[in-house]
Amino acid sequence: MNEDLMMLARNKAGENFKQGYNCAEALFRAYLDILPNDFSPEVARIASTLGGGLGRSGCSCGALTGSELVLGMLAGRDTQTDDLNRIYQLSGELHDRFKEKFGSTCCRVLNKEDYQSQDHFRRCLKITGGASMLLMQFLQEKNLLNGRLDQMIAEMK
Repeated sequence: MNEDLMMLARNKAGENFKQGYNCAEALFRAYLDILPNDFSPEVARIASTLGGGLGRSGCSCGALTGSELVLGMLAGRDTQTDDLNRIYQLSGELHDRFKEKFGSTCCRVLNKEDYQSQDHFRRCLKITGGASMLLMQFLQEKNLLNGRLDQMIAEMK
């Protein structure tokens, strides 16, 4: 388990959040930066609707849904005939670990304050960074970095 990568993921997501990206955008953009990929920067817009628990509805935490986007990017199926059991199992396990770590997956439970308050900002920053770190640990543990790990470590140096 490479803890430097976990810290890098946490720090990049936190910096993105501090720059004004919502929780889902911050985490997803961090992984677009960290993971070797061929995606154009515009793909990050896919996470914009997920902040505030899906458009500030207070439902699923954006840090979790952003994590699930990354998981799907790495382990999702390629065709409609591919089996869903593996990705559903991984997704469910990531969900459960998030819930265990933060106490809930629901934004309105995690954040009782107004979205503009400093308390909210601090809580979301901590959750976004923590979720990013949790995801990197999960990806390494499940061997989902598909040969990218060595390249990622080399790029850190």
